[in-house]
Amino acid sequence: MPSGARVEQLGLATRDEVRGCRLLLTDAISGSSDGSLGTELRRQVGWLSALLGNLAHHLADDTGARTHLTLAVDLGERTGEPTLAAWASGALAMVATARQDWRHALAHAEHGLGHAPDGLRRAQLMGWAQLPALAGLGDAHQVDTVLEEADRILESAGEMPGRFGYDLAEHRLHAAEANLTLRRYDRAARIAEESIAAKAPETPGWAAATLVLALAEAQDQPADAALRALDVLDRIPAARLRATARSRLARLNAKLAGTDATAVRDLAQRLRVLPAPIGEDGRATA
Repeated sequence: MPSGARVEQLGLATRDEVRGCRLLLTDAISGSSDGSLGTELRRQVGWLSALLGNLAHHLADDTGARTHLTLAVDLGERTGEPTLAAWASGALAMVATARQDWRHALAHAEHGLGHAPDGLRRAQLMGWAQLPALAGLGDAHQVDTVLEEADRILESAGEMPGRFGYDLAEHRLHAAEANLTLRRYDRAARIAEESIAAKAPETPGWAAATLVLALAEAQDQPADAALRALDVLDRIPAARLRATARSRLARLNAKLAGTDATAVRDLAQRLRVLPAPIGEDGRATA
């Protein structure tokens, strides 16, 4: 099993390789005189750009994420690939949500829904992109309406594995976060537990759902919430912590500030000495 540092190096190598493939295909497009070949290459560049934008987001490169995802949306629209345009729009909503820019997030989500095919792709855009934005805007009624429809679609459409897919665990994660944003802590905790149960331990999805559960518990069970976060830090090396996990840890630490409990103090200390994420050049970013 590779070490945490080796895993991070592999992730950086993958990102560089995707960028290299994208540049290679871009050169091929510019030199292609075959219209159908050019369209297919543009479609592939679009999917590579979508993947790179997603990677950039998880490495806390907000500018890079927006740049690559915007290109992916454009290429999806120009090549007649609605699934690409929808997915990349959803990812742009995710990036805006991370900034708490709810109105732009909702606009991206609605743009994506305008392209999304019926079935699982529509449920994905509703759960992944529309739901967090509506929760951020405080529209609890619309959150419940969207979640009810997305649940129905997911029950009949099944799941799709992979980076561009969608499954029950991810859907439950977004539902839990929406309820957390609306301060429905008991409901958020229950749904987060469902997401945890559907994920393999020590995966990024498991860490995300576990930290959402900790955030939901922090209101009434601060020590338990801190212990849950410490468990994540014990199981996942710092080099493998996504930017989204770090953000949830920071939110939890702020929420627990002032609580007099050993676990809370231990968590604060662990986060103070947590190594900074590694950038593209292999160096710490802070």
